[in-house]
Amino acid sequence: MEGVFSSVDTMWVLIAAALVFFMQAGFAMVETGFTRAKNAGNIIMKNLMDFSIGTPAFWLIGFGIMFAGSGPFIGGLDFMVRGNYDSAFPTYAFLIFQTVFCATAATIVSGAMAERTKFSSYCIYSLIISAVIYPISGHWIWGGGWLSQLGFHDFAGSTAVHMVGGIASLIGAKIVGPRIGKYSKSGESRAIPGHSLTLGALGVFILWFCWFGFNGGSTVSMTGDDTIVSASKIFVTTNLAAATAAVLTMIITWIRYKKPDVSMTLNGALAGLVAITAGCDAVSPFGAFCIGIIASLVIIFGIEFVDKVLKIDDPVGAVGVHGLAGAAGTILTGVFALDGGLAYGGGFAFLGVQCLGVVSVMAWVSVTMGIVFTVIKKTIGLRVSRAEEVAGLDLTEHNITSSYADFMVSPVGFVSEDLKHASDIEVPSNVAIPVVNNSKPGAKMTKVVVLTKQNRFELLKAAFDQIGITGMTVTQVLGCGMQRGGREYYRGIPLESTLLPKVKVEVVICKVPLQLCVDTIKKALYTGNIGDGKIFVYDVENVIKVRTGEQGYDALQDNE
Repeated sequence: MEGVFSSVDTMWVLIAAALVFFMQAGFAMVETGFTRAKNAGNIIMKNLMDFSIGTPAFWLIGFGIMFAGSGPFIGGLDFMVRGNYDSAFPTYAFLIFQTVFCATAATIVSGAMAERTKFSSYCIYSLIISAVIYPISGHWIWGGGWLSQLGFHDFAGSTAVHMVGGIASLIGAKIVGPRIGKYSKSGESRAIPGHSLTLGALGVFILWFCWFGFNGGSTVSMTGDDTIVSASKIFVTTNLAAATAAVLTMIITWIRYKKPDVSMTLNGALAGLVAITAGCDAVSPFGAFCIGIIASLVIIFGIEFVDKVLKIDDPVGAVGVHGLAGAAGTILTGVFALDGGLAYGGGFAFLGVQCLGVVSVMAWVSVTMGIVFTVIKKTIGLRVSRAEEVAGLDLTEHNITSSYADFMVSPVGFVSEDLKHASDIEVPSNVAIPVVNNSKPGAKMTKVVVLTKQNRFELLKAAFDQIGITGMTVTQVLGCGMQRGGREYYRGIPLESTLLPKVKVEVVICKVPLQLCVDTIKKALYTGNIGDGKIFVYDVENVIKVRTGEQGYDALQDNE
C-alpha cells in the first residue's frame, strides 16, 4: 500500500484493525467450546500466545519480507529503529492492520491440533509462521510479488490468510496424530463432542461481527464516494455469503442426520465468511449467494472427508472451514467476479490464475510446515504423553486443576477463605434446637434412588409430599439406558451413546412403607414411553444425624 493515508482513511483502518484483533477472542471461544473442558485453559493460552509471539515476530521480520520483498530489514529498518518510513511504505496504521491479519493465520492451527500438542512446540510453530511462512506467500499476493503481477485476486485473504492457516492445520494435525480414542481399531471415526456449544456459538457471532472489519477494512480507505460504495457492497456480500452458507448447512444436516446439526451449522457460517473473503469486492450479491451455497457443500463434505477418509483428527473443523473453503472461495472469485469472471464472459484466463495461486500457496505451506512440524517432532517433541493427554493439558501443561474452578466443587486440600473458620462457629445452648428421642430400635431403613426425566420431577416431588416424604437429595445428571439415548450425530458422526439430561432423586425411608414409596413413584412417573425412569432400592446399614448424634430410625425423623 503506497502513499500517505488521509485522516479518514487512517481512522477507518485503525477501527478495522481493532475489529480484526477481536477475532482472536472469537477463535478462542470457538476452539474452547468445540474441545473438552480439561483443555480449555491450554486453548486460551495458545490463542493468547499466537498474537503475543506473532506481533514482535511480524514487526521485526515478517513485515519487511511481506512488503519490502528483498529481505526482512530492507525498507523496514528505519521504521523498526526510528519509526520512520519513506514515501514508498505505509504508516503505522497499515502495520497494525497487517499484524492482526498475520495473527489470524497463525491462530487457526491451534484448534486443529488441540488437546494433544505440546505448548512449547506450539509456540515455536507460531513464531515461524508469523515471521517467515505467512509473510513470504503474503508477499506473492499482497506485496507486489509474482502472483499479484499475474492478476491473482485475493481481496482480504481467503488464500493469503485462511488457506495458509487451514493447510498448516492439515499438516500439523496429520503429523501430531489423532486424539486418544478418536478412531477405533478398525479405523472407524468416533465423535468427541466439545464441552460447550454456547462458547462455540459466541465465538462464531464474534467472528461474524469482526469479519466486517476483516473484509470491509481491506479497502484501507474511506475517502470518496466510490470507496464508500465499495465498502458498503463488501459488507453486503460478506453477510449474505455467511447467512446463505449457514442456512443451507442447516438444511443439509437436517436431511442427512434427521436433526439440524448445531456445530456443523456454526461452521457453515464461518465457511461462508472465509469463502467470500477473496472476492467480496469483486462479486455481486448474487455471486455471494452462490459462493455461500458452494461453501456449505464444501464444509459438510470436506469435514467428513478429512475425518473419515483422510483419518485426520481436526476437533474444530479448521481444515474444512479455512483450508477447503478458503481455496474454494478464491477459485470461485474467478467464476463470479463481475470483471473477468467465467460466469460473466471473462473466459478461463482469470480463473486459471486463481487456481494457480491456490495450488502454489498450498504447495508452499504444505512443504514448509511439513518440515517445521517434523523437525519439532524429532527434536523437542510435538505431542504430549498419553498420560498427559488423558489428564488434560490444563493440568499437565499449565498446572490448572480446572478452567472452570468457580463452577465446580473445590479440589481436595483446598479450603476457601470464607470457610476456613466456619467450624469455629457454635450455636449457644439456649437457642439450639432441642433433641427429642423417639427411638425404634431395629427399624428397617431403605434408600430409594430414582432416575427420571427432568420434566417429571415436580410431579414426583408432589407425590412424595403426599405420603410424608419431605427429605430428599436431588442431582442433575447425564445418562442413558439400554437404548443409548437414541441416535444422535456430531459433525456427521453418530455418537456411540447420547447422554441425556436426567434428574436423580435419593430418599432414605423408614416410617413410610417401601411398597407405598415404590407405587407412588411409578404412578407419578409413568407415561408408557421409553425414558420414564428407573427405581433402585438399597438396604441402609445406619444413618447418623450430625447435630444430635441420633442414629437409625431417630435420625430420619423430623422431631423439631
